[in-house]
Amino acid sequence: MRRDKKNQKPEKNVSKRDKRKYIEYKQKHKKGDPLPSFSDEVRLNKFISNAGICSRREADVLIAAGVVMVNNKVITELGYKVKPNDEVKYDGETIKSYNKRYVLLNKPKGFYSTLGESKGRKTAVKLVQKACKELLFPVDKLDKDATGLLLFTNDSDLSKKLNHPRFQSKKLYHVELNKPVTQGHLKKLQEGVDLEDGKTKVIHASHVEDGTSREVGVEISSGKKQVIHRMFESMGMAVVKLDRVRFSGLTKKDLPRGMFRHLTENEISFLKMSK
Repeated sequence: MRRDKKNQKPEKNVSKRDKRKYIEYKQKHKKGDPLPSFSDEVRLNKFISNAGICSRREADVLIAAGVVMVNNKVITELGYKVKPNDEVKYDGETIKSYNKRYVLLNKPKGFYSTLGESKGRKTAVKLVQKACKELLFPVDKLDKDATGLLLFTNDSDLSKKLNHPRFQSKKLYHVELNKPVTQGHLKKLQEGVDLEDGKTKVIHASHVEDGTSREVGVEISSGKKQVIHRMFESMGMAVVKLDRVRFSGLTKKDLPRGMFRHLTENEISFLKMSK
């Protein structure tokens, strides 16, 4: 028996253009999310995690199990917030108030910036393990073969702000391509390149002073995955080297490859106050 053509549902044929518009809509909608506020109060699971006891997810399990106390009272509420003068105990032992840490690494090539099970791979987080006793997390990611600045912290509010679409954290990269870059290519980067996840443009792009025609400096605020690689690929070029030389105002000055340093109070204040 044949189905009446009038009652047949039309096949869904989503074009790349429609898909791109949908992704751009989602990104625009996300920009309405509020920026984080910097408060002295902190969620209990975050307090436990930042103190180096365990991960935040594991801390939720401990809280639900009733083995965490605040001011000698058992707390099982997962969203409970700890005040600066509260005494937190786990399994009868007092957990010392954690210090917020901010560590800047000049990442070498060949190190992954992702967390989780490393499976024997070299990870950037291991390079900053001796910076402090607190557990640190990278604010964003750099590809394994990319080099340059990578910021680590246990301050999730600052991390959220630096990755927020409304904040638009600026990053400057020294990029080397497999082919010469023309002024037309640089103009195209600044006007915008159509990618699968929406049109993307850089803040500024120019040839590196005293460099070759294949070396350019690219300043960008987009947090899209491998965005610089994809922008050049759309113009028929491949990235040979990628080095992040500036991140949200922080530079590599006096910071050799593979080494780290703690941010100064002025640098921390600048990151928190800048808009």
